[in-house]
Amino acid sequence: MLDKNYTPADVEQRIYEQWEKSGAFACGKSEAQDAYTIVIPPPNVTGSLHMGHALNNTLQDILIRYNRMLGKDTLWQPGTDHAGIATQMVVERQMEAEGLTRHDLGRDKFIERVWDWKAESGGTITRQLRRLGASCDWDRERFTMDEGLSKAVQKVFVELHKSGLIYRDKRLVNWDPLLHTAISDLEVENRDQNGKMWYFKYPIEGREGEFITVGTTRPETMLGDTGVAVHPDDERYTDLVGKNVILPIVGRAIPIVADDYADPEKGSGAVKITPAHDFNDFEVGKRCKLEVINVLDHNAAINENAPAHLQGLDRFEARDAIVKEMEGLGLLDKIEENPMTVPYGDRSGVVIEPWLLDQWFVDAKVLAKDAIKAVEDGRTTFHPKQYENLYFEWMRNIQPWCVSRQIWWGHQIPAWYGPDGHPFVEYTEEEAKAAAEKHYGVATDITRDPDVLDTWFSSALWPFSTLGWPDDTPEVKRYYPTDCLVTGFDIIFFWVARMMMMGLHFMDEVPFKDVYIHALVRDEKGQKMSKSKGNVMDPLELIDQFGSDAVRFTMTSQAVQGRDVKLSVSRIEGYRNFVTKIWNAARFAEMNECKPLADFDPSSVKLTVNRWIIGKAAEAVGKIETAIQGYRFNEAADAGYHFTWGSFCDWYVEFTKPIFNGEDEDAKAETRATMAWVFDQILLMLHPIMPYVTEELWTQITERNSMIMLQDWPNLSGLENAEAEAEMDWVVRLISAVRTVRSEMNIPPKSQLTLRLKDASAETLARLDTNRDLIHRLARIEDSSALDGEVEKGSVSTVVGEATVVLPMTGVIDVDAERARLNKEIKKLDPEITKYDKKLSNQGFLAKAPEAVVAEQRERLEGLKAERAKLDEALARLADL
Repeated sequence: MLDKNYTPADVEQRIYEQWEKSGAFACGKSEAQDAYTIVIPPPNVTGSLHMGHALNNTLQDILIRYNRMLGKDTLWQPGTDHAGIATQMVVERQMEAEGLTRHDLGRDKFIERVWDWKAESGGTITRQLRRLGASCDWDRERFTMDEGLSKAVQKVFVELHKSGLIYRDKRLVNWDPLLHTAISDLEVENRDQNGKMWYFKYPIEGREGEFITVGTTRPETMLGDTGVAVHPDDERYTDLVGKNVILPIVGRAIPIVADDYADPEKGSGAVKITPAHDFNDFEVGKRCKLEVINVLDHNAAINENAPAHLQGLDRFEARDAIVKEMEGLGLLDKIEENPMTVPYGDRSGVVIEPWLLDQWFVDAKVLAKDAIKAVEDGRTTFHPKQYENLYFEWMRNIQPWCVSRQIWWGHQIPAWYGPDGHPFVEYTEEEAKAAAEKHYGVATDITRDPDVLDTWFSSALWPFSTLGWPDDTPEVKRYYPTDCLVTGFDIIFFWVARMMMMGLHFMDEVPFKDVYIHALVRDEKGQKMSKSKGNVMDPLELIDQFGSDAVRFTMTSQAVQGRDVKLSVSRIEGYRNFVTKIWNAARFAEMNECKPLADFDPSSVKLTVNRWIIGKAAEAVGKIETAIQGYRFNEAADAGYHFTWGSFCDWYVEFTKPIFNGEDEDAKAETRATMAWVFDQILLMLHPIMPYVTEELWTQITERNSMIMLQDWPNLSGLENAEAEAEMDWVVRLISAVRTVRSEMNIPPKSQLTLRLKDASAETLARLDTNRDLIHRLARIEDSSALDGEVEKGSVSTVVGEATVVLPMTGVIDVDAERARLNKEIKKLDPEITKYDKKLSNQGFLAKAPEAVVAEQRERLEGLKAERAKLDEALARLADL
């Protein structure tokens, strides 16, 4: 016997251990099968499961479980990312508590310590993914710093360098002055702040008393100004182009140049140009051949290239000193409040500086050409399609990719330098020494580059390095290219694009055929989750409270293409109730002796109600498989939910009760077999989304030879039955229509109604006659028949199909009392509707309110209006009485 209640905590760990021990997740079981491959976006080894991970991995697991049931050789390749900066920070914080720095240990000992930390604590997130039910091939788990992947990284760097696609250059990078390393754009957090715009007057050389006014949000960078730009068409400055201004405080003459970057409509139309400390200015400087002067050191303090009295000052101390000095010189024109976006390091929390540095760069523009064409040609398709535009926009404007980082944890760059700084990029130090000897003509001492590669460099190789490349492995032949990548929109540029570039360059094929982009997981009000707002939801706590299936189903049901997921505890609780509903349906079947029969033929059933539910099951399976194949996960969840809760639990279970309680043994036997068979189809169709409860019921209902996750996906094509569907759907619509009237008219549950059908066809009347007992019981009807004459006064009417359903109300309700109740409800609703209408018509509110708040208010208004419409409809019914 099934337990009365389903308790996920008692089931999930046991089932997962059974899955994993059985080898059910493993790929390569049959060479004859088609392969289906997904590579997991490798979470940081430092990470813990958050709601974004939970959504991402739930959707991947649905695809893997569905394709495994289709009989494909599925590989879900798991692994973790070494997360250079994040991991180094975790270990350095541990050491800080011991009074140590990494420099106290030295590089080799520090890296040993990081490996020790990884061995002890690095498996947290993979254990948490197991709690979610992720059916990865864990025996194949990889790490971006393991030996095989390191070999791939080294080969790629060396080959790209030898072909001229990796080079060393002095360019601006995002410099973190606390961590002392360059960081990627993805590691920069842009924060909106209220800052200031300072307007300085720069004296024009040779024109006493004449100035050009420039605005700046960063006065400290003026020390590195090497030009002032004006627009070529700005007539105010035409005669000044080619002349110089004298840079205040510094005393350096710098040219006035014409460049389209200057906006005549903004401020004075003149812009100070600091090529060493601003990305846009760097490009202007290149175009106009301006000098590049770096005035900040690696701590973001003023360096030796500035006047002596400012050297050594922190950048913000220097800002205050410069503003004060400019004011003393009479060159501070004005100060304005200025809303602005300031870049912060997401790990360090300090303001990032554009800083000029010798770094290694990938020529991304060349690599991007094939990656753009692959999406244009449809070899890789984005879902939703709109994200292709984002991909193209970035790829067509791509900049050189800075791949060197000034930290210790990561893939050390395979480059060595001679005494004059000439680089030798080789696989080993011995090969580098040989190259140096050939270059210099004598054996020469060389020094290895201390920098490591950007974490995204190794991640870019993930779809093929995890399969054993650069070795010619069977896995590379079998599982590359992969089928689908599931990821967030925020890393289209940083990861998806780079995998496309590397995959096409080294494998001559796209790394994945489809890219499914899911949106953000937000709170129920549509706001981004953050610790500061206190609205962060922990998926593990939710799993503890409601079970993994409820969490998974909730996220799947909300995963509408192109729309953020709004998550609430109440919604998860609702889908926990769905899990309970499934369990209770199994218990109902068990209590009525419904056991799966090996020889059951669903096409042979005779009872209309059984042919109807079999057809509905076929329809639901078709909808789910179409939705999953189209990456419309919410539609798959909706189809499974509405069939299971609606068609099966709400209707079929009720329709079968008279059969089980009756005397017709043949009808009982057929219905028992049908219910057991249909319930099996429910478990199969829901398994990819809800793996735990479906597995538990599959093994408990009857003795089985294998787990549900290894069963075939149901093929129910041809079992749809139009005749049975038309009849039983009519019964459902009729009962629902009567129930709606009862609800709107506030009819007491015990009151039995009379039902008349006006203008009904012979077929409809036959359906009424056949299903009269069901209709009477479920709609609380005491008498029903055709109506040939006039509609009785005091009746309520509604339409079902071609017939008008007439329900006489005389003696059933107090019309005046009901009208008063409805008007009272309307009187309460109308002020609320007016309040929301006014707010949403207020342009000031719409301009200032967060998008999520506006959306929430619109949703509330729509709900109120829908409620008002129902009350109006009920009043209209009363008017006819």
